[in-house]
Amino acid sequence: MSSDTAYTKKAVHFGSGAIGRGFVGLFLHQAGYEVVFVDVNENMVKQINEEGKYTVTEIGADGRNDVVVDHIRAIHSVTNPDSVKQEIATADIVTCAVGVRILKFIAPLVAQGINQRDTNLTPLTVIACENAMDNTATLLGHVKDGLNAEVLNNLNDYARFANCAVDRIVPDQHGASGLDIQIEAFYEWVVETPPFKDMEPPAIPAIKYVPDLAPYITRKLYTVNTAHATAAYHGRRAGYKTIAETMKDSHMRDLTRGSITESAKFIVDEYKIPEEEQAAYVEKIISRISNPALEDPVDRVGRAPLRKLGRNERLIGPAAALAERGWDYRHLLFAIEQALWFLDVEKDEESHQLALQLHTKKPDELVKEICGLTTNDKLYPEVLQVVSKVQEQQKNVSTTQATAAAAHNPVVASI
Repeated sequence: MSSDTAYTKKAVHFGSGAIGRGFVGLFLHQAGYEVVFVDVNENMVKQINEEGKYTVTEIGADGRNDVVVDHIRAIHSVTNPDSVKQEIATADIVTCAVGVRILKFIAPLVAQGINQRDTNLTPLTVIACENAMDNTATLLGHVKDGLNAEVLNNLNDYARFANCAVDRIVPDQHGASGLDIQIEAFYEWVVETPPFKDMEPPAIPAIKYVPDLAPYITRKLYTVNTAHATAAYHGRRAGYKTIAETMKDSHMRDLTRGSITESAKFIVDEYKIPEEEQAAYVEKIISRISNPALEDPVDRVGRAPLRKLGRNERLIGPAAALAERGWDYRHLLFAIEQALWFLDVEKDEESHQLALQLHTKKPDELVKEICGLTTNDKLYPEVLQVVSKVQEQQKNVSTTQATAAAAHNPVVASI
């Protein structure tokens, strides 16, 4: 779309970070939307308003492709909340990429903006582009608290909330400049259709609309995110700095492929996806995260270990499902063990909390509280054994010593 095109549609997007600009903002722009970014970062808001454009560099096997994103504005949500509400009241779509835990903070503005909408307008589309199950439903749960009675009772006349699955690797942006973003060429943005049963969904070419989102969300979480987490936790334990560096090691590559080959068996069985299709998807993911142009640090990919060791997350989730079926999950179990060594990482509070909990709590408490497993889960005994083993190994070894020792003794056993 050329820069002189009349942008007659408006999108309000919360979060002007790498995903906000390099994924959602890019595709909304390409679909003909003026994009109004909402953020709490004063410098980012100022820069967007001053420059009015940025460049997205897509990095793929065929090289690099630059795309200019213009027709953008930004509003500071803390200092100018009334403007945010007014923009939402007249917008065509609201999206966000702020992290699941931040949804409750943006919900009041979304709710108050919807309260101000004229029912003569087409219902507002709301899509939360967070890397989590039921992402938009979670936002809706918070938004409902701020809706007035009339709007709440007739919500479909005012807004439609659709869950989605998003997939695009965003590496650290040390090679980019200012607002510009470097991002992988591959992407997937899948949105459910049931909320639009009596209306046309937004015409956004990048979106794939499907009646049932579950297969796509699960496949992405248990393949892309499982592979990334496996590579990050094994790689850091082995002393590697980036995912690409980790995946150059054939043993690390085999461990990563092993985890998602195991999870693939569950995906094929649960969603009746053809086995050869999922096998090809596995190899596609291995290739994507091995891209040397995406210099993605293992510390970034592995961050938030407490969340990533959760019951329905990328490691415990598929392992538990496989255990219930009596199928092999040894690679996933080994990845879980390595995740328990992701401790005291700079700028990652959860890694510090994990270290503290491993030092102060009993194994059964950790398995139940962190992993969400109970004694009724078939996976429970083996995870309990792994947690006990890691705690014993950590007793007389500081985190720094453990990491240094691992760098000279890469993970080669247990599989």
